[in-house]
Amino acid sequence: MRVALREAFEARFGDRPRIYRAPGRVNLIGEHTDYNGGFVMPAAIEFATWAAVGERNDRSLVMYSENFGETAEFDLDHHGPRPRRHWSDYALGVAVMLERAGIELRGANLLIRSTVPVGAGLSSSAALEVAVSWALAPEPIDLTGRAKLCQRAEHEFAGVLCGIMDQFVACHARAGNALMLDCRSLEYQHVPVPRGLKIVIANSMVRHELASGEYNRRREQCAEAAVYFGKSLREVTEADLTRAKLPDPILRRARHVVTENARVLKAAAALDRGDLRALGELMYDSHRSLRDDFQVSCAELDTLVEIARGVEGVYGSRMTGGGFGGCTVSLVAEDRVDALRAAIKAGYPKAEVYVSDATGAAGPADL
Repeated sequence: MRVALREAFEARFGDRPRIYRAPGRVNLIGEHTDYNGGFVMPAAIEFATWAAVGERNDRSLVMYSENFGETAEFDLDHHGPRPRRHWSDYALGVAVMLERAGIELRGANLLIRSTVPVGAGLSSSAALEVAVSWALAPEPIDLTGRAKLCQRAEHEFAGVLCGIMDQFVACHARAGNALMLDCRSLEYQHVPVPRGLKIVIANSMVRHELASGEYNRRREQCAEAAVYFGKSLREVTEADLTRAKLPDPILRRARHVVTENARVLKAAAALDRGDLRALGELMYDSHRSLRDDFQVSCAELDTLVEIARGVEGVYGSRMTGGGFGGCTVSLVAEDRVDALRAAIKAGYPKAEVYVSDATGAAGPADL
């Protein structure tokens, strides 16, 4: 990948680039809890966004996306750039946030290539943001600060009020580990994924657009529940829920967040002690809650989960990501991956299946 990307950059821009990589991610459990100050347990995956960069003598930012076959150009001295609902918003937003943070940028040529499927819930946007942040500002930046900066770019330029999880795991991941993150304190720990266990992602090929409003609507409903309780949903208990006089669907949204937080804590403990069957049951419980209480699943995702449930050697499966399409994630014994792939092909032929180990964090890729 590095050699091909370097050659493509040299052919387009005429000089030798530096290269940076940022991974996509899959969330093993803990969905729609991050923006409620709760717990999540993602893992970085081998699919990634790569950014080749070379300096310019002016203050122009020229970006070419191989995936979209498009060039976008911006003048960094132009004040008040506006988002265009375009892939370049994510990269431009990062540049603007870096300068607002006091990091003066030079002009740059960027060539971007990504293997993270777009619209699949595997964090293609955060991978782009973090890769571009490294390309434009490779000098040491606190990793959590880098994640926060990229999150702000997505809020202000892409219109998606995402939590911190996607950018955080791209910055802090460790190969062979999931990352248990407290989204309120930002304390985290790496939880080893047992050898012989594979992460299998099934893409339903149902595309979703989180900025279309449904994701933000779920955030609003959670905020409404928090106002009712007078505290963050992180602090609400199941006993609080039984006494609540909230209308439907607000009560169901709150119930998902409260029970999902509990599931993440139990899942991290199960993974730590190697109890994969307990972890798997928590994943299935998570899917049911996302389907019935948070209502962000769909028939295609439900089908993929049921297919996985019927294959020996699959410990657990659930929808992952924001929902309304996208992917499922399953934890599978390595010697049963082909059996799961065959079952998916038979029961849901249009799905794409990706197999990954947990991989490491973003950073320079040309060393």
